[in-house]
Amino acid sequence: MDIGSRMAAQQVTAAMQARPGAAAPDAAQSAAREFEAVFLGQAVEDMLKSVDIGEFGGGHAEETWRSFLAKAVADEIARKGTTGVAQSVEATIAAYQAGMAGRGGE
Repeated sequence: MDIGSRMAAQQVTAAMQARPGAAAPDAAQSAAREFEAVFLGQAVEDMLKSVDIGEFGGGHAEETWRSFLAKAVADEIARKGTTGVAQSVEATIAAYQAGMAGRGGE
């Protein structure tokens, strides 16, 4: 897990622990979509490293801008909601919240 996804997970956990049930109704959905975008960003960036860019590839500029391209592609994939990652994460958050509510919000 990279630092971006770790930070997103910590933010969601902190919000849920600080005031269980007080988070916005769409907080789980928002966190799940953010996690999906970060996850896909890393996957796309790794894929871009193995692609031959052609005669315009290589150099410092490519290294600098590759992460921005990967993030843009990942954000677009996540926006379409076709991978199922966000839905799975959101379901897991809902199950966690239900478990915590069943335990009295410990």
